[in-house]
Amino acid sequence: MMEGTTDNCDVLVVGGGPAGSTCAWQLRKQGLDVMILDRQDFPRAKVCAGWITPAVLESLAIEADDYAREGLTIQPLSGFRTGIIGQPEVETAYGEPVSYGILRREFDDYLLRRSGARLRLGQGLSSCERDGDGWLVNNDIRARMLVGAGGHFCPVARLLGARPGSGEAAVRAQEIEFRMTPEQARDCPVRADTPELFFCEDLKGYGWIFRKGEYLNIGLGRQDENGKLGAHVQAFVEFLQRRCRIPADLPRMQGHAYLLYGDTPRRIIDDGVLLIGDAAGLAYTQSGEGIRPAIESALMASDVIAAADGDYRAATLSAYEERLIQRFGKRDQSHSLQLPEWFKLMAGRRLMRSKWFARRFVLDRWFFHTDQPPLLPAVS
Repeated sequence: MMEGTTDNCDVLVVGGGPAGSTCAWQLRKQGLDVMILDRQDFPRAKVCAGWITPAVLESLAIEADDYAREGLTIQPLSGFRTGIIGQPEVETAYGEPVSYGILRREFDDYLLRRSGARLRLGQGLSSCERDGDGWLVNNDIRARMLVGAGGHFCPVARLLGARPGSGEAAVRAQEIEFRMTPEQARDCPVRADTPELFFCEDLKGYGWIFRKGEYLNIGLGRQDENGKLGAHVQAFVEFLQRRCRIPADLPRMQGHAYLLYGDTPRRIIDDGVLLIGDAAGLAYTQSGEGIRPAIESALMASDVIAAADGDYRAATLSAYEERLIQRFGKRDQSHSLQLPEWFKLMAGRRLMRSKWFARRFVLDRWFFHTDQPPLLPAVS
């Protein structure tokens, strides 16, 4: 672009992950001129356990077989092993795929390229100011509407007053995904179709070990108020190594953070701006899973933005927040029944050994949300 000129668009999406690319994909289908800005080049590494449900594929209008034919990893998952660290586990076999393992660097790049949006990759958001009834970003992009899709530390969320790391009860996680050597793959006892989930003894988080062909993903996340996540992760790794589930020489783990829906809600709309995905703090409370709510928030946001027909005042965009509440419930859970901590721990440990509870609640309800039908794209 020539110096001193600006690039105009209807909607600027800040963040090229699943939420941002899905929102752009739907807005492009509505005829809007959309640009995606992301500080990283794609494909890029992304810290994430990396599994998606059939509902996510339906929301994205993706057939698993078609995705696989692109040469991309999509590992069918037909069972899970669940339990509390150090206690007996329960295996749940479904007999058919109930989820799929993906590599985020592939999945995110696929969605980004499919979006049809103009891309500004390798460029972060360095400045953002009001410009008439729109925005001037980085001094060379003018947009009528701004969508924050940059994850927990999204700069657009900060623009709306978010203070990551200060006053937010975030879940913090450490994990690693690496390609195993032929010897490690041969000796790995974890079945590719059966991830393993191990809850912390205090039930405030869980660890996992998840195989995707030649790749192994290991991690643990929890609400870490006391800054002791590293100790929990180390104990979990040692637990897995004692059981010969993972190699002795693991690569170094990476960290990330996100907000659970209902915890310290962020302001998500203002005139000409809204937040989606982890930028809005939408991860499921029980599982911490964020891909499905990110995709669904993007679909809802794109519907509202398209229907606004250029009227991007907060009063018009408030329909988006209303749709989030209809889908995920009210954020304020302070009036729910508060049980004594000792009772929850005792009951939880007992229930985790139940095959019925593991399937009907831990998996079907907390992780897969089978009681809620997929949110389908408005434009196919």
